Amino acid sequence: MGTTQKVETLDPADAYTIFTGILMYNMGDRLYTYKPGTTELTPQLATEMPTVSDDGLTYKIPLRQGVTLHDGTPFNAEVMKFSIDRFMTNGGGPSFLLSDLVDSVTASGEYELTLKLKYPFSAFPSVLSFWGVTPVSPKSYKIAEGSFQPETFVGSGPYKLASLGSDFIKLDVNENYWGDKPANQGIDIQIFASPANLYNTFKTKGVDVAYQTLDPDQVASLQRESQQGGWQVIEAGSNVVNYMTLNQKIEPTNDLTIRKAIAAMIDRNLINNRVFQNQAAPLYSLIPTSFDIYKPGFKEAYGDGNFDLAKQLLAEAGYSESKPFTFEIWYPSASTTRSIVANTLKESIEAALPGLVTVSVQSAERATLSKGVDSGLYQTVLLNWYPDFYDADNFMQPFVTCDEGSPEKLCTKGASQGNGSFYYSEQANQLVKDQRAERDPQARNKMFEELQDLVVADVPYIPLWQDKDFVFAQSGVNNVAIEPTQLFLLWQIQK
Repeated sequence: MGTTQKVETLDPADAYTIFTGILMYNMGDRLYTYKPGTTELTPQLATEMPTVSDDGLTYKIPLRQGVTLHDGTPFNAEVMKFSIDRFMTNGGGPSFLLSDLVDSVTASGEYELTLKLKYPFSAFPSVLSFWGVTPVSPKSYKIAEGSFQPETFVGSGPYKLASLGSDFIKLDVNENYWGDKPANQGIDIQIFASPANLYNTFKTKGVDVAYQTLDPDQVASLQRESQQGGWQVIEAGSNVVNYMTLNQKIEPTNDLTIRKAIAAMIDRNLINNRVFQNQAAPLYSLIPTSFDIYKPGFKEAYGDGNFDLAKQLLAEAGYSESKPFTFEIWYPSASTTRSIVANTLKESIEAALPGLVTVSVQSAERATLSKGVDSGLYQTVLLNWYPDFYDADNFMQPFVTCDEGSPEKLCTKGASQGNGSFYYSEQANQLVKDQRAERDPQARNKMFEELQDLVVADVPYIPLWQDKDFVFAQSGVNNVAIEPTQLFLLWQIQK
């Protein structure tokens, strides 16, 4: 397999990128996972779904017996408790996923785990499917803040880490794996310095599988030439949400009418066609299209490139050709894609509203941009969101909730402040809290519909596009597929 993705760390308590997550998913197991090809949660190292107390705070989980870790350590409740405590205590990037939620972890039996939550959260089993919540060996790891082992992995999954270098990863089959053995003899991953190198090596059959990340032109070329070249094109939807955040802390985006006007100016179909060669999907909600509750509210309310509506709204806000509106779009300077998107929007908007709107496209290095977003420096910013777990909550809570704030001061501390919108809505806070505690799926879905409607009405963010995922495989390489949860099951691949 060839990729351009880098391996920052293989420590499950600190791994927080999609590619390292894929490696974790194949070298480790979780308490719960998804049935291949579905979004149906199923026990893995647990033997059943949890027993939940009436108040929704205590989860009892029976554990699988007869599981051995890569170093021979027997798996039991103490090992799982150690691993979860380490995930929360060591303070890695994803630690908040459990530390914000879990009050205590107890080995309540040799093969029974009890977790007590700080507040009810009906999607908690989905959080337990996160790749980092995997058992690791107490012989090889320790619990201590900041203690990580980026170049090793000792877990329980179908592959063992054989070797790791700056440009390669070698995974060997775990011969003592408790579950179904991989359909191959191992996976060798070559890390390429550029998309061009990956593209050329795949075309000359130097790798069996090419995955993440090729440029749109290269993807289009491999699609066109697949029949002649004799390779397979595997297309999958992804759950990566790309959006624009609108800062309500500063003028003029503190004006709802202006935020609505900006929403009306955005032409997603133009972006998809011109920037992505139709290799993305227009998105009209922060919740992706893969969820049944996806509601294309922005399409219904504002359309795409609805410049008549934008002109009307700008006039209501006091703008005219004698008093033009300056629309700033910021993006991370390392992102070529976002640069093209921003400039495509600039060209489209200025052509449709000459003299009325001037679009100023600006960029900053990612760390600088992140600080500026956090402090409310920028009018609008192009950002993306990779979900931590597969539940609609993870596409709403990180955007619309606020821990401290008021309608007057906006959000001074919390998710929406960190996202740069500074959105404060008591209704959104309550809906998120209520849906987290709600166990009835239908009632919960209704709350997500209300949350989507709120985002359309208040426009703290504008959803733009949803990525598509592409994998290319040579002829004779079978069972290559991206899961609906966007993970890649390497153990299914046959050659």
